Amino acid sequence: MTLLVAEARTRLPDAVSIVRDVCEHFLEHDARIVVEGDTHTVTFDFGVGTLQVQSDALTLRAQARDINELYFLRMVLAGHVKEFAGEAEPEIVWSGAGSDLVTPPNFRLARVAAVRDVTAHMRRITFSGGDLARYAGNDNIHVGLVIPPEGHDPVWPTVGRDGLIQWHAGPGRPAMRRYTVRRYDAAAGTLDIDFVVHADAGPGSAFALRAQAGDIVGLLGPGGGGIPVEADWYLLAGDETALPAIARIVEALAPQARGIALIEVADAAEEQKIGAGGGIDIRWLHRNGAGAGTTTLLPDAVRAVVFPGEGASIFAWVACELDGFKAIRAHLRKERGLKKTEHFAVSYWRKGKTDDDTFDRDDG
Repeated sequence: MTLLVAEARTRLPDAVSIVRDVCEHFLEHDARIVVEGDTHTVTFDFGVGTLQVQSDALTLRAQARDINELYFLRMVLAGHVKEFAGEAEPEIVWSGAGSDLVTPPNFRLARVAAVRDVTAHMRRITFSGGDLARYAGNDNIHVGLVIPPEGHDPVWPTVGRDGLIQWHAGPGRPAMRRYTVRRYDAAAGTLDIDFVVHADAGPGSAFALRAQAGDIVGLLGPGGGGIPVEADWYLLAGDETALPAIARIVEALAPQARGIALIEVADAAEEQKIGAGGGIDIRWLHRNGAGAGTTTLLPDAVRAVVFPGEGASIFAWVACELDGFKAIRAHLRKERGLKKTEHFAVSYWRKGKTDDDTFDRDDG
């Protein structure tokens, strides 16, 4: 197989310590790293990157199987070097494969095909468009929804010379929010996204409230967030923002899968029918008037779960408000002793924030 290769060289004071910090971060996210002299080779599932330190300079090299993987790998390398370099603000310019990219290769336009309310606070929007089959997989269930600004023609994202996505700075700048692909319908060529709608709406909820058939949006992705491993028993836990993902995961599990799904919602009227096999015990938790993110309902329910006995393989998937996420993650690690490979945890939102794009991930 012929690999696509890109390279960039930049001046970078204190390059040694910056590369060390970058690689430590990569290790925390399951990358494999080999150090030979001044060169760090980082292997991801989507390609191989090298970071070579030369005095006060740094050379980056990216190798991947196709342009989508190369695009993502260049972003990962350049983005993290810039993040950890901070005020040094290194100028990174890629040469080689992908240098002619203008539009992100994982970006497509889609059209609103239908809008309907699943419950009083959950609205389902069906999208149609080209190349939606890439969202069919159950291991990559998230999508970046690029929302045009109300009252202005959108200026869609481009790719900068550093390989990072570039957003327009003027009134035509769209908003980008991450959502779960609730369902992909291969026969119809459509996908569904479920939106939690509420009065203090951020860009995503506001779009869902005004969306009409024919509206155009952008889609970036797909991105991860599904169940990455097979297990004998599963724990799924989340609030209404995680309900679409939990439902998608439950419906994709094998018929013999066993486990518990804990789903926190406002009240009984917000419960939904989920096409689960009999092996997943779905338990609804009702706040009954309490505000979202103001109770310990979900962490308390997780603590009360009886886990299977010794010898059973376990996987826990959790997504909710930031405080609940922290409490549940600590419980799974410290009290349940789950290893890095046995759980995925993410914060989908944070109390007091109107923007619905917190999405702080920690899967280990």
